[in-house]
Amino acid sequence: MAKKIQVLLNKGVNKLGKRGDLVDVAPGYARNYLIPTGSAILATPGVLRQVEQRKEKERQRILAEKQAAQARKTALETIGRFILRKQMGENEAIFGTVTTQDVAEAIKNMTNQEVDRRSITIPDINKIGFYQAEVKLHPEVSATIEIQVAPL
Repeated sequence: MAKKIQVLLNKGVNKLGKRGDLVDVAPGYARNYLIPTGSAILATPGVLRQVEQRKEKERQRILAEKQAAQARKTALETIGRFILRKQMGENEAIFGTVTTQDVAEAIKNMTNQEVDRRSITIPDINKIGFYQAEVKLHPEVSATIEIQVAPL
């Protein structure tokens, strides 16, 4: 069996890897296809150092995003309760329903924080009362907020 060589992919290659991956391939595949098409470069010590630096920067960026999400979670949970006013009918029922867009607007009005409505999970709300909602701020960070639905 031929010796494998290590290359850094410049673009995604089907069944091999995505951009930025270090992969071991046959020398002929690298020499005859990957390198001439610009899909990969040989992994020299300098290139390997650059890859490590890039990975470290990416890890730092992800850590900073997570810390920012933790701060937003603390801010949302400190406020505690968000009040939504809806028109009320009989038996404490509201006209229509409370949507994730309503909750996102209430958060924006009270905290000046933009929250994507798709990251909010609420139960079916069609009566006046108190409800719990979950706001996903980061893949690893989510905040639980309380919503009070009150009559107009």
